[in-house]
Amino acid sequence: MQAQFVFSSARTAVALAIGAGALFAATAAHAQVVSSGIVNLAIPASTNGLYLNVVNGANNLPAPGTAGSTVPGWDINPWGGTGFGFFSPSAPLGGAYVLSAPSTVGNLAPGATVSGASTFGSGATANTAQWLLNSSDNFFGFRFVNEAGGGSLHYGWAQIAFGSTLTNRTLVQYAFEATPMTAIAVVPEPGTYALMSLGLLGVAAAARRRMQKKD
Repeated sequence: MQAQFVFSSARTAVALAIGAGALFAATAAHAQVVSSGIVNLAIPASTNGLYLNVVNGANNLPAPGTAGSTVPGWDINPWGGTGFGFFSPSAPLGGAYVLSAPSTVGNLAPGATVSGASTFGSGATANTAQWLLNSSDNFFGFRFVNEAGGGSLHYGWAQIAFGSTLTNRTLVQYAFEATPMTAIAVVPEPGTYALMSLGLLGVAAAARRRMQKKD
């Protein structure tokens, strides 16, 4: 599977397609955000959940029973068979996700900053009150060790859309700072909400057509 990434710096953006397993190399000496764009990766309701290497897009989908050990260098793992939690890789030490309280991965507001000043850890599946159902206004921050980049530490964020339950969830998009040890702000792609609105309108239109056929 191929992942589409967008490199953006200041007001410029360059699209670059990176095949799964490809190496990432930051050539810019200044801050540069790497964005996945809209990926809509399902987060299976299982003890495995979604394992994802944010650099090359490799993941354990579509098989929900496939363990993270099959995803080399995975960086984030949202999971949970009945609730919703976050499992950290062995590095970086101390956990991968921005916490709002002990064992509680926080729901960050757009514009929030993920940096070395953030508190990191893993999130227990019991601490779920901060997540908004029937909403895509769910953002979490993370950090990861870029194995392809010489083991440098980077900061990022990701967006999650929930349905009517915590087990109905999708990772919408994610982004990270290409420059090691550089803060990143939670800034969704400009078209995110427009695309999701169009999707909802399409579902509503399809439902109306079905009702008209029944009549």
